[in-house]
Amino acid sequence: MACFIPAVIEKPPEICLAMYTRERQVAINFQQALGTFESALRLRADRAEVLSANLANADTPNYKARDFDFHSALQNAQQQQTSGGLHVTQNRHLDAGIGNTPGGAPLSYRTPSQPSIDGNTVDEHIEHAEFMENSLEFQTAFTLLNSRFKGLISAIRGE
Repeated sequence: MACFIPAVIEKPPEICLAMYTRERQVAINFQQALGTFESALRLRADRAEVLSANLANADTPNYKARDFDFHSALQNAQQQQTSGGLHVTQNRHLDAGIGNTPGGAPLSYRTPSQPSIDGNTVDEHIEHAEFMENSLEFQTAFTLLNSRFKGLISAIRGE
């Protein structure tokens, strides 16, 4: 099976891969094929960093535990994907992602169930539970994304 990519593609190559065979043309749109799993993995990794910073500072006086709402961050990421992101008029404009919180969702402070004397709001049991839940959801999204890639590979091979 001979495959080639034509010189002129209507959509950018990072978004769409065109594969030609003798019988037909097959176009694969990666954003549609992979869904929101790529954004979900990136946001889960960002949330793991925030939660691990909370755990690392469990004994730091006056440290305030932080977190962000994953679902609102995922919605913001999806809206940015569909709208094409920020429109810039000059190439010297700063990227919208620089200095922002993950996925555009604000980091919020966690309300402690029992405040400590030193002002630290990290509850290790809650942070461990949130971290483990986030890890399981990361693994689930990764497994689903992996199965999508396997499906794309079998579609490209014609299996």
